[in-house]
Amino acid sequence: MKKLHTVSTAVLALAIAQPAMAQDAASAGNADQPTQDQPAPAAPGTAPSDPAAAASDSGDVSEIIVTAQKREQSLQDVPVVVSVLNQKQLEAAGVRDIKDLQTITPGLNVTSSTSPAQTSVRIRGVGTVGDNPGLESSVGTIVDGVYRARSGVAFGDLGELERVEVLKGPQSTLFGKNMSAGVINVITAAPSFTPSAEVVGSYGNYNAWTLSAAATGPIIDDVLAARLFVLKRERDGYWDVSTGSGPRTSKHSDNENNWTVRGQLLFRPTESIDVKLIADWSERDEDCCVNAPSIAGPTAAFIDALASDAGTLRGGDPFDRFTYANRPTQFRIRDHGVSAQVDWELSDNLDLTSISAYRYYKSNSGIDIDYSSADIWYRDAGGNSNQFKVFSQEVRLAYNNDWLHSILGGFYSDERLDSRQNTFFGTDYERYFGLLLSGGANPNTVSALTGLPVGTNFVAGTGQVDQHDHKARSFAVFTDNTITLAEGLDLSLGLRYTDELKRVTSHYMNSAPANACAAALARPIPAAAKAAICAPNADSAFNNITTTQRRPESRFSGSAKLQYRFSPGVMAYASYANGFKSGGFNLDRARFAPGQINPDTSFATEKVQSYELGAKTTLFDRRVLANVAAFHQTYKGFQLNTYTGVSFVVTSIPKVVSKGVDLDLLWNTGIQGLTLNAGATYADTKFGNFPPPLSNLTRLSGNTLPYAAKWNVTGGFTSKQPLNDDFNFLSSASIKWSSRYNTGSNLDPKKFQEPFAIVNARIGIEPVNEAWSLELYVQNLTNSDYYQVVVDQPLQSGTYGAFVGSPRRYGVTGRVRF
Repeated sequence: MKKLHTVSTAVLALAIAQPAMAQDAASAGNADQPTQDQPAPAAPGTAPSDPAAAASDSGDVSEIIVTAQKREQSLQDVPVVVSVLNQKQLEAAGVRDIKDLQTITPGLNVTSSTSPAQTSVRIRGVGTVGDNPGLESSVGTIVDGVYRARSGVAFGDLGELERVEVLKGPQSTLFGKNMSAGVINVITAAPSFTPSAEVVGSYGNYNAWTLSAAATGPIIDDVLAARLFVLKRERDGYWDVSTGSGPRTSKHSDNENNWTVRGQLLFRPTESIDVKLIADWSERDEDCCVNAPSIAGPTAAFIDALASDAGTLRGGDPFDRFTYANRPTQFRIRDHGVSAQVDWELSDNLDLTSISAYRYYKSNSGIDIDYSSADIWYRDAGGNSNQFKVFSQEVRLAYNNDWLHSILGGFYSDERLDSRQNTFFGTDYERYFGLLLSGGANPNTVSALTGLPVGTNFVAGTGQVDQHDHKARSFAVFTDNTITLAEGLDLSLGLRYTDELKRVTSHYMNSAPANACAAALARPIPAAAKAAICAPNADSAFNNITTTQRRPESRFSGSAKLQYRFSPGVMAYASYANGFKSGGFNLDRARFAPGQINPDTSFATEKVQSYELGAKTTLFDRRVLANVAAFHQTYKGFQLNTYTGVSFVVTSIPKVVSKGVDLDLLWNTGIQGLTLNAGATYADTKFGNFPPPLSNLTRLSGNTLPYAAKWNVTGGFTSKQPLNDDFNFLSSASIKWSSRYNTGSNLDPKKFQEPFAIVNARIGIEPVNEAWSLELYVQNLTNSDYYQVVVDQPLQSGTYGAFVGSPRRYGVTGRVRF
């Protein structure tokens, strides 16, 4: 793996900064999303300004409007750490989905492994490990006021965006679910009564192409407006795959094939009522994902002996993106939903907001579990799926006067999850275990131990077929109140009560009755051999078993913030918040020992207490915004999801502490069109001291969490400079540098990712009327090699598999605006 020099990269990150904060305020019409064309309010202590002057020669930094407290406020007035990214910044950085956000947001880490649906988001080193739909996300994603059930469910093309707000730390009061590490709040572009349209096309390496079209305008003047966005995206895979004897036919992996459509209506029957209807639909049909061994262990020789080709990568570099897989890795998502938001100004002081939503999501994924061309173990896409059906309703009443800003609300959600999981034996499964148990001497060892004829112990195409019917109903009432105690001195108090009920009915079945395990348990063979033959996916204890579990939970959570404005340019604050991520059920097989099922798969609540001290400053005649905050977060019962090599286990860790500093800088240079930004997060995020909860988790106590890099630094610039009287030259660059971290939930020292940086850049030209633009772009300019996840390769002791980041991608983008 190529390693970039730590010191020089950090200096570069600070020197050429990328948007960790917004430079242009997006105008906003209600507490969740803008719906009117109006100038943003001025910064504290200044007169209102024209938003178009954000990069003017005066050097004046325009206002940044956020809704982190469910009402419009200047970023510099909000006692919360918020990284704000507007549409121009997102376009310049090539942001398409939440994974791309990490390249321009300090302290944000997003990774995927076996499929894009298994996406994990972390802030300040804290998050939920993916691949287990029973766990809710520590970092929640909200799109247009609607909560997305899991991080993977939120992974997809975001489309036309107004802005993205990344709220750091627990958000315990105002958002739809208690989110113990943070919130990604996505606000898409709203309908406008001013007509406009845009067509965007791009083409790049790996035969990547994207075509999108968007239009907005009035249907009935000042009464009804609409917006429509349509996108199609395709790309060839950048992995080459040797398929052995098949049945896989695809020689490539990690391609893209995406559709997205979003339609919106804004109905304004009176000046005091806005009704916004949104419908969206997207689908992904891809071949994803594969990995390659970063270290090939002693079992690689057995795989080579069984495969018709080399079997697995040995002594190679996973960043060559060449690997072996004989089974298909199809991936399919269907995601759609509708929402209705009503904003009603009841009086000059009183506003009512209602958001009703229904969302449907289903993912199917095929996996070559052994990631080799030997036919050992696989998941079939047809019966390996997660389907979410979620209805949610939120109602808020907001009261505002000179000394009080108050919100009283209620939230209800009904989530139905149908999770179907299969793992099937391949034609080489029995012989592979024979080689494992005999040290490579006899592929028929399993039959010798069980007494069953060769080929009947693990019949190809049979195996685990489980279904989990998971239901979660949640109701909450909440209030948040900001009281002006004296001029410049505000106190905010928030309280939320949540009542939740989760139920799951699990049906476990082996499509063949696990004869090998049943025979092994009945015979006097070594315990190690019994354990190997009776792995959870082949244990006869799960023959046609149904279990039912129920978990009620009710809790209070809240926050308190005290802020004081020392001058028009300086505000300081102190805050406290406690919150939680509710407990649930591990949707996988659990047992006490081979042949002994454990019907209780529940895990406990994750609780957090957070303290923060911060300052938000506007300096040098409003040329510079500089915000800093120190934080200390303590988690009790931290939910750690770990893979044992054959199944997932959720463990409650007694204590996790995350402490550090966030810094955001924005500098309007005074040079026409040139803005510099920088951000940094230092987070020391460690496990407490405790006895090992599992035999594979002996390294955790007192050590740094996985993916918890101590330093995350982002930076960049955006520039629009006149070439002549007719044309402007456009340029932008962004960099993210991360210090060293471990990618494994068991902190295996062979799973470290060394310091690395990602650099994105873009140059272009446009006429002064901005009617069109032509741009050249490059993502990962230096072709930096980095791991997303390093895993223990299933059933292959001593072999480590690497899911790696994207290689360098480049191309051209054209935009036409009407």
